[in-house]
Amino acid sequence: MGSDNEAEKSAHKEKEKKKLLALAPIARPLAGKKLCKRTLRLVRKAAEHKCLKRGVKEVVKSIRRGNKGFCVIAGNITPIDVITHVPILCEEADIPYVYVPSKEDLANAGSTKRPTCCVLVLTKPTKGELGQEEQEKLKAEYAQVVSDVSKLASSLF
Repeated sequence: MGSDNEAEKSAHKEKEKKKLLALAPIARPLAGKKLCKRTLRLVRKAAEHKCLKRGVKEVVKSIRRGNKGFCVIAGNITPIDVITHVPILCEEADIPYVYVPSKEDLANAGSTKRPTCCVLVLTKPTKGELGQEEQEKLKAEYAQVVSDVSKLASSLF
């Protein structure tokens, strides 16, 4: 039983290593393990409350329309030209952004089966309203993640 557990751990470490090797060279600021978990949890909650834009087209459209939020970009996208303009748009619109190591994990958090390049987490749903309590929880978690990303970005640049 112990050897199986060790085999699983080594396989998991190997998988993590492959994810890091597949990262694009422009994937900065890259979320660490803890921030990545928090970010993906925020994406999951936003998807449940319909406060999420998925994919490059939707994200770019929302940013150009002036919607504010928090952009999460996958770091293992090939070809990289697909997403190179997204961070520039985010910086121009003063939208915080962060890279996560895997597009598959980002898709799972965003409750889609198809791997997703990037998502935009909005503070309020596009249609309808959220309950007061749910909106407060979402905003609190959103603020926490955005402050962590801001610290990470300021340490890099």
